Amino acid sequence: MQTLTNRSKVVSNKKMTFGEWIYLPAIFKGMSITLKHFFKKKATINYPEEQREFSPVYRGQHVLKRDEQGRERCTACGLCAVACPAEAITMLAAERKPGEEHLYREEKYAAKYEINMLRCIFCGDCEEACPKEAIFLTDRIVEAKYQRKPFVYGKDILVEPVDADKRIDVTKRQTQNVLKFKQNKRFAHNR
Repeated sequence: MQTLTNRSKVVSNKKMTFGEWIYLPAIFKGMSITLKHFFKKKATINYPEEQREFSPVYRGQHVLKRDEQGRERCTACGLCAVACPAEAITMLAAERKPGEEHLYREEKYAAKYEINMLRCIFCGDCEEACPKEAIFLTDRIVEAKYQRKPFVYGKDILVEPVDADKRIDVTKRQTQNVLKFKQNKRFAHNR
């Protein structure tokens, strides 16, 4: 029978020596590698007591921001949901009623806003798509749980508190050009 290619190799059937046969050189080589690693600095940390510093571009749990008066910024335009490649965001829009001007910034607001954190890939596309700067990814870690239902985050978890002292600082997530643009109050976006 003729071979299909001419890349075949001739393999020798060399007999092992007694030292190779009892595998002592291989055992000593393995033990030397183990001893080298034993005296190296550990790569792991004691997590709850010690915490590593996060990268400045780390994307963690989402937050729905409020404006300076404590009103929700989200207008339920749906651009974040459209931009989400994992289709993790769902929302239901409603119209603001008279007397709710102190709660919602625009006439339309998100009555229901949910993010399925099991589907979310933390890409930041929702953050970039939002024209009102209502949603940001923070440096907070999404906690692990045993059931699936708690991972669907609603407005009760996502919206930041009304108190200005308890709000989450997202200026680290913005570039210097964006921060400079936001200082100009003549643009309607910054009011």
